[in-house]
Amino acid sequence: MREILVTSALPYANGDIHLGHLVEYIQTDIWARAMKAQGHQVTYVCADDAHGTAIMLKAEDNGVTPEEQIANVKASHEADFAKFLINFDNYYTTHSEENKHFSELIYRRLNSAGHISTKDVEQLFDPEKQLFLADRFVKGTCPECAAADQYGDNCEVCGTTYDATELKDPRSTLSDATPVLKTSKHYFFDLPEFSQFLQDWTRTDNRLQPSIINKLQEWFDAGLTSWDISRDAPYFGFQIPDTPSDEPDKYFYVWLDAPVGYMASFKNLCEKRVGSDNALDFDRYWLPENENKTEVYHFIGKDIVYFHALFWPAMLAGSEFRTPTGVFAHGFLMVNGEKMSKSRGTFIKAETYAEHLHPEYLRYYFASKLSDKVEDINLDLEDFMQKVNSDMVGKVVNIASRSAGFLVKKYDGMLTEICAEPRLLEDITKTGDEIAAAYENREFSRAMRLIMQCADKANEYIDEKKPWALAKVEGSEQEVQDVCSVAINIFRQLMVYLAPVLPELTNNAKEFLNIDNLSFASRNEWLLGHQINKFKPLMQRIEEKDVAAMVEASKASLGATATSDTRSATTSMPAAKNTQSTKAKSTADSAKLTDYIGIDDFSKVEMKVAHVLECNYVEGADKLLQFTLDVGEDKPRNVFSGIRKFYEPEQLVNKKVICVTNLAPRTMKFGISEGMVLSAGDPKTALVVITLPDEAIVGDVLA
Repeated sequence: MREILVTSALPYANGDIHLGHLVEYIQTDIWARAMKAQGHQVTYVCADDAHGTAIMLKAEDNGVTPEEQIANVKASHEADFAKFLINFDNYYTTHSEENKHFSELIYRRLNSAGHISTKDVEQLFDPEKQLFLADRFVKGTCPECAAADQYGDNCEVCGTTYDATELKDPRSTLSDATPVLKTSKHYFFDLPEFSQFLQDWTRTDNRLQPSIINKLQEWFDAGLTSWDISRDAPYFGFQIPDTPSDEPDKYFYVWLDAPVGYMASFKNLCEKRVGSDNALDFDRYWLPENENKTEVYHFIGKDIVYFHALFWPAMLAGSEFRTPTGVFAHGFLMVNGEKMSKSRGTFIKAETYAEHLHPEYLRYYFASKLSDKVEDINLDLEDFMQKVNSDMVGKVVNIASRSAGFLVKKYDGMLTEICAEPRLLEDITKTGDEIAAAYENREFSRAMRLIMQCADKANEYIDEKKPWALAKVEGSEQEVQDVCSVAINIFRQLMVYLAPVLPELTNNAKEFLNIDNLSFASRNEWLLGHQINKFKPLMQRIEEKDVAAMVEASKASLGATATSDTRSATTSMPAAKNTQSTKAKSTADSAKLTDYIGIDDFSKVEMKVAHVLECNYVEGADKLLQFTLDVGEDKPRNVFSGIRKFYEPEQLVNKKVICVTNLAPRTMKFGISEGMVLSAGDPKTALVVITLPDEAIVGDVLA
């Protein structure tokens, strides 16, 4: 049995949980549940990130103390996470005595070892609010392209990064006052001193994903710089200890004590469990001599890699604590192929979603999209409905619903004493090993594909045996019971495999199956001579009207939201500013005009309505799907399309799409591609195949 501590990035305590946040917490929860189901001891802790200027100002706007502000938000966050079945062993706050203790301990050890220094820093200061301004509280004119109303760290028009002091015509977003330059002493952590350690650490033991290692190399090549770990009063946080008595109060920058919150939350849990049967030893997980005995994993968004893969391990190593076993990053959430948008109603709060749709729908959909790669995932609301309805209702639950009625009505719910199809059940049982490995490797989308393949086998078996027809044939009673018993046993196996993703459905399935155990270890067990209960609907179809109502409610509820920082789509923790690289311009010129073509050029392109007869993976090709298209000709066309990372083949079968039919055939190593399927979006993040209504006539030319 492995001893594992797992964490998610800490949500910032000044705003609501939204679907972008939930990608991470659902991903971590599924992984933790899957590892527990495989017999390992897994502890999942998290906390609210409760310090910083933003929280101090939010509390001021709300007319409450910062302590009241963070307590209210923590209660809201915990309620949202509970709705989505996120099963923390402990959910805490960084504004705690445990966090203060460890933050000060780490700082003092770093300081004693000579890793802390001071220097004067010139910053913008708000003369009305009487505080130094973080980059996000300053706006002005870009020094490079002269775009107005840009934040103090980078221009969203030309892409240039800069210091806030370089903005032209700067203004404070807090008071609209013109900031002034003011000098203050700041404390710095000597990150460059850990450069060789970090280069070695990031490249060993598969701690990080390959794409993250490549990104970190860019920062190593540019040269690491010392990290500013202090902020001036007024500031809501922990004061830096042991500063000279004649200096103004100095506070730890929120990003110093935020990751320490992982340790603090775990320490709090250890204290809660003292003397219990499930007691935990803090030192066993956090002292370096125990690094080979226990494992520590952090799940984070890709925007905070710099803090977790550089600052955090360097701080831990420099203060005599163990470093993480692994840091797993994920991409951002897109909705309908675009960034979440308040105006379109796709910036959806967790609470708003839960008012209209069952949370397990989202858990399954995210699982079907998540992999071990650092890729953005797209919540296509139409695909969301179709996939959940097809996979969960049409395939998995359908196995139970179409078999249980015969067993309860004709056989008092009794399953047969002997399995009629042992090879089929053994095949599905063996697949469990692949599914378990996929879960552990965070290849959730692969796990879901394997599970749905098992569901397909079950439905094909039922369709082949046709128990509804057999029931009408005299003397076929035993065969009907045999067939339905096999189907129920496969359904049980599927519930074992889906339990980490769908814990509520699994519990309801236990009641229906009249059993207590659906752990991974039980996948080798079959229900023989066992009595099941009457079937009750386990999952309802998603209705389009409910999705539409959720989107409409999101427009209304978020229209008035003003103070929450929504510049990051995954976590509310601030993104790391890359101070290691030189300033760079965007390669795109926003002022450049489009090069026009004439109508004669456009008319050369022939586009026809095509019906997708088949869609399959291409063996040996990571990016391609192979289409068999009916375009109204004598025989179907073969077309390859580079959209594999965005679609499962079954999502596109029977769709009406647009095919460019007069494109010259292209010979590829996998065959000849006889056209092009049109799609839209960024090929790196979210391509969406353009589909047409069912009434579109195959072979019609688009005009």
